[in-house]
Amino acid sequence: MSVVSIGVNHKTAPVEIREKLSFSENSLSDALDRLLDQPVILGCVIISTCNRTEIYAHVTDVESGIETIRSFLQHKSGVEPVMIKKYTYAFAQHKTARHLFRVAAGLDSMLLGETQILGQVRTAYQLAQKHNATDKVINTLFRQAITVGKQARTETGIDQHAVSISYAAVELAKQIFQDLTGRSVLVIGAGKMSELTAKHLVANGVSGVIVSNRSYDRAVCLARQFGGQAVKFNQLYRYLEAADIVISCTAATHYVVRAPEMQRTLAENTGKKIMLIDIAVPRDIDPAVGSLPGVKLYDIDDLQNVVDNNLMERKRAAIMADAIIEEAVEEFSRWQGIQYVVPTVTALKKHGESIRQREMTRALSKLGDLSAHDRKIIESMANTIVNQLLHTPVTRLKEYALTEHGPVYQEAVEKLFLPDNPDDLDESDRRAVAGQPTKEKRGKQPKPAARASGQH
Repeated sequence: MSVVSIGVNHKTAPVEIREKLSFSENSLSDALDRLLDQPVILGCVIISTCNRTEIYAHVTDVESGIETIRSFLQHKSGVEPVMIKKYTYAFAQHKTARHLFRVAAGLDSMLLGETQILGQVRTAYQLAQKHNATDKVINTLFRQAITVGKQARTETGIDQHAVSISYAAVELAKQIFQDLTGRSVLVIGAGKMSELTAKHLVANGVSGVIVSNRSYDRAVCLARQFGGQAVKFNQLYRYLEAADIVISCTAATHYVVRAPEMQRTLAENTGKKIMLIDIAVPRDIDPAVGSLPGVKLYDIDDLQNVVDNNLMERKRAAIMADAIIEEAVEEFSRWQGIQYVVPTVTALKKHGESIRQREMTRALSKLGDLSAHDRKIIESMANTIVNQLLHTPVTRLKEYALTEHGPVYQEAVEKLFLPDNPDDLDESDRRAVAGQPTKEKRGKQPKPAARASGQH
């Protein structure tokens, strides 16, 4: 038995393959049912996101388990078997655990250290659990993955360094204002980048949103998303004085915010601190604005430098996270290896106990009346003999279970120490185990000597 993982992600398959292999939320229950209908699969979980589809399963055999799941994906998607094999990856045993732990920690994501995937792993597991699709091994694997995902983020801070342009702008704003609660932002331009940056700012406490755009209707639409205010483009400078943060990203070929007008605006608000972030190329804000008192001006290159530095920090954190993951993989492999030999260990101890009980009953029946003290000594000796005989094979079996040769040693112990059918006992053995008197076979006894008759 083993855990396996078969899947595709943004690194192994193009989007036209990924979309065919993806599962909608409504189709997951039926998919889990069909997987569990396969005798080789004991438990499973399906993770399906925009960038990956992965099936994790506890299987009775690795090769047939992987083949069964690939066949399932082929019938589900209509993708040719040769293409399924080309684009999917497959892991088994500790490699499955390592892959899942890396996924949960955000180390296998398109954006290194991203946080959303941990929630997606948790949701996929909870759905499978609710559908009774998991077993003890899958439960342990996913619970540990969720724990490792949290631990990697907490101990390394891998998700605390902004690696997107829009969020880098928020990080810079926090450096200047410390707390963004109650601050206001003026968004110049209503494109996607402006929207994303405003969304991040609002999520971090900014309460007042003003949107100005050449197309007033688009400004109204964007402002409505944040419960903000839309203003005409020709009224831009009038509202600049009300803003703490200015985000500008338009398609203009000239400066939208010019130094002379900005200087006049600031002259009317002595001591005002204002941050301007110019994401546009060509630039929207005259670089000379940055030299005005109280002004902090950042352009796209400044933001990219923040992103690059933070990406390096995430890569350093990823090295630390990998160390955490390796410890967790070793822990899971140890647990899993021991779980697989538990039935053998249990059978070995049960067999030893049945022999002890049988022979104890035989011995005591021959010895006749014994004192309680003598019976206790004999029982203690029998227990000690059985325990000492079994100690070494049981201990070694648990040790070897953690190696790749574990199944070989397990089979050897079963062949050497266990009967083909542990329950296949003769009548005498059955009676002995049940604590009933045994019927001992009697040998020929010598005839008694003839009594002397006095005759010679």
